[in-house]
Amino acid sequence: MKRIEIKSIAKINIGLRILSKRKDGYHNLQTLFYPVKGLYDNLIFSKSDNLDFSSNIAELNNDSNLILKAIKLIEKECGIIIKVKITLDKKIPIGAGLGGGSSNAAATLLSINKLYKLCLSNNKLMELALSLGSDVPLFLSTLPAIGTSRGELLTTFTFDFDKFILLVNPGIHISTKEAFGNLKNYSSDLIDYQNIIKNGVIDFSKLKGNIVNDFENYVFGKFKEVAMIKSIMLENRALFSQMSGTGSTVYGIFDNLYDAKRAAELFPKNYFTHLEFPVLNEREK
Repeated sequence: MKRIEIKSIAKINIGLRILSKRKDGYHNLQTLFYPVKGLYDNLIFSKSDNLDFSSNIAELNNDSNLILKAIKLIEKECGIIIKVKITLDKKIPIGAGLGGGSSNAAATLLSINKLYKLCLSNNKLMELALSLGSDVPLFLSTLPAIGTSRGELLTTFTFDFDKFILLVNPGIHISTKEAFGNLKNYSSDLIDYQNIIKNGVIDFSKLKGNIVNDFENYVFGKFKEVAMIKSIMLENRALFSQMSGTGSTVYGIFDNLYDAKRAAELFPKNYFTHLEFPVLNEREK
């Protein structure tokens, strides 16, 4: 095998509670990660005479991106030199709470392991993924999962999602470090996901009031455009709307395609929008 092409998918957070700050500087949290498979970056890895990386996003063409960090991590772990040409076609907005960078890192770990036949175990891949970032382990799989601890302790779910998801991003880059640094209080109450998702079905009537994102107060207070997106969603027949991660993407869940498309048309043309269609009986292949 000389070439691998892989879709590096996005995610949204259905609820995000920050419980406490840990001694290692990270935070304990609780969230439900939901994969957005229709929105993805495309990555191509081809064996080459040297290590070469290029992207359609200029600001990523440097050694600080998570793809090259993942390469260096594998080299250190396995004691090898990786010579590969990497091409990234990025479609997931950067700094948008959709996990694009983390997804790229996980896709790199999986692809290099397969391309070079390194036979790294799932446990070892999880260990490497966590060292790259708290969200990276999530993207080693494609199933919805409740994340706890830093987000790396994952309890996977399989459930029907027969609704349309509209994602809207105003082009604002929000620093995760800044968002955590501006949290005023930590949460004491956990989200009861088991009560909201029963027998593989989400009870949408229980989302409002029970599912919260602790970063919304800070982000909405500083960036009125982000708060406005949620307001427009809810005013236009969204069953539920919330900011994903530390922002700035807001998603709305709609019962039908007409309402979702109608809401999408209300946002400025320079905003990023993505419409995710229903996924029934989601299972990892």
